Amino acid sequence: MAILPQIAEMKATLEKLLPNAKLEEAAEAVVLYCERDDLLKTIKLLRDNSKCQFSQLIDIFAVDYPEEVERFEVNYNLLSMKQNVRLRVKVTTDEDTSVPSVAGLFSTAIWFEREVWDMNGVMFEGNPDLRRILTDYGFDGHPLRKDFPLTGYVEVRYDQEQKRVVYEPVSLPQEFRTFDYMSPWEGTQYVLPGDEKATK
Repeated sequence: MAILPQIAEMKATLEKLLPNAKLEEAAEAVVLYCERDDLLKTIKLLRDNSKCQFSQLIDIFAVDYPEEVERFEVNYNLLSMKQNVRLRVKVTTDEDTSVPSVAGLFSTAIWFEREVWDMNGVMFEGNPDLRRILTDYGFDGHPLRKDFPLTGYVEVRYDQEQKRVVYEPVSLPQEFRTFDYMSPWEGTQYVLPGDEKATK
């Protein structure tokens, strides 16, 4: 896919404004890799500079790479309506180190950061309301981490006798734990009724 001309122009502009930054061109956006400690001043520059004018924070999300030392890559999707270009700012962090909150620059970041904390467990220093947003307040763990079990830790059901919702540890009967691991592209090893006609 061809790179849009405004993406190449914005990359050249950012190379002059941030000479030490690592930049890449993607089909839909410019990608900027940023150090955690430089995040706030970089986002502020991107928002306020007349050549950039990234005035909208579209989204914040995190990706989990458990094999890396800094396993979480936090992505900030910015949009410049004036320049008609998108920018993705990427910052890495580990389980224990918080990322500076950009809520002081974009008020929408409060909810985006809450979602990233709830789903991935990434802390945002300076967020005024960092609490769960998609899961229950008593929820254990962070569901979008790669080490979170697919079944979760607890199951929820309505108890007729107690007349309320109850939480119980997950218990899977053994018969649900057997898998044939057969790929649908490799074909079956058994003969279906009527298949014998194909070999004649």
